[in-house]
Amino acid sequence: MSSEYLQLRSVRETTRSRLAQLPENAFWSKGTEHELKIHRIHAYPAKFPAFITSKALAFAKSKGIKVKTVGDIFCGCGTVAFEARRNAIDFWGCDINPVATLIAAAKSNSYEKSKLNHYYHEIMIALRKASTVVELSNVAIERLDYWYPKEQFRNLAKLLNAIYGSVPSRSHYRQFFLCAFSNILKPTSRWLTKSIKPQLDPNKRPAEVRQAFTNQVRLMIEAWKQVESPTNNKIEIRTGNILDLTPPSKIDMIITSPPYVTSYEYADLHQLSSLWLGYASDYRELRKGSIGSAQHNLDFNREIKRLNTIGSRVVFSLFDRDKAIARSTAKYFLDMQLVANRCFRLLRRSGLALFVIGNTEYKGVRIDNATHLAESLLSTGFSRVRVAKRHMSGKILTPYRDSIGQFSGQSTGRHVYAEEFVLIANK
Repeated sequence: MSSEYLQLRSVRETTRSRLAQLPENAFWSKGTEHELKIHRIHAYPAKFPAFITSKALAFAKSKGIKVKTVGDIFCGCGTVAFEARRNAIDFWGCDINPVATLIAAAKSNSYEKSKLNHYYHEIMIALRKASTVVELSNVAIERLDYWYPKEQFRNLAKLLNAIYGSVPSRSHYRQFFLCAFSNILKPTSRWLTKSIKPQLDPNKRPAEVRQAFTNQVRLMIEAWKQVESPTNNKIEIRTGNILDLTPPSKIDMIITSPPYVTSYEYADLHQLSSLWLGYASDYRELRKGSIGSAQHNLDFNREIKRLNTIGSRVVFSLFDRDKAIARSTAKYFLDMQLVANRCFRLLRRSGLALFVIGNTEYKGVRIDNATHLAESLLSTGFSRVRVAKRHMSGKILTPYRDSIGQFSGQSTGRHVYAEEFVLIANK
């Protein structure tokens, strides 16, 4: 297994490396067990493979590192959080997207089936007389009206009010049912199915609200049946930017997957949930501070000087092709340099940071996220970075995205790499 890693110990080695030429590391490419249903309770783009957490913990153990607390600074829908809980390891994580942290919190909680059934029946009873009036801003309602027929909007409003009226606000059971509500918002809307961009489907027949919710709750209850008995480890999930947050104590191992530049606008993708659940009056507000977002304020001429070698090389290659994308990429790289420094400070002495990150491409320019991150980690004080390449089987057959963002085998679309990289940094 060691021969399938590239060992980097200096910035100079990193800037000369060719990560794309690495052989596939079979250890990181495939899992050995079926993914639990709990990881499919809510749709989420670019979901983190559950098996990587188990393999990361096994890797740490093989190096004699005892992991008592795992951190995930881009925790997304909580895959690492749940796997840490399953392994009786404390967890601290954060994400700037409130929809992500709702899913992560719901996934990491313990529930009694009898109480889930009780609250579900209470919600169904309350639904009969629930109000169709929701306490949302006029801006939010106007945006939601674009996605829902009037009757569908009223039915969703009644369901949300029934949840709020039936499940106590401080109970973690409310997170369960709000997560269920969140996951039916696209199927019950006119949102184009499987599109990763906000796009209306005028021919779509939205799912019926009550039945969709019932099916979702049943799916989630079945998912929790697979889960072993709850453990007593601590799970803390915060909503916010890692650059602004501090965990209560040092972390033994970070396991995370950063967003990719020019890839997803998570605020846009989760706008239905954000608006319905009152996380923002205007979903575009949630773009602010998101690492990897194309929405930013950057004094390009002044900040460009802080870019490291790989970052400068990529940004200047992009500048003649698309100045806006060049600026977005520069902001992303600068943020990731700060993230590398932050991770170094969060880890205890001899701790590990494991990142799963892929490269992208824009107008023929390879955006080398992985090598940039490796350089950033070494520049900030990590003593060594091991790099392995893993293949993602689904993208081998569909290596392009079409105009609406769906995977495709047609070369007329935007090229998507079929591999990504595992970077393991030693403090």
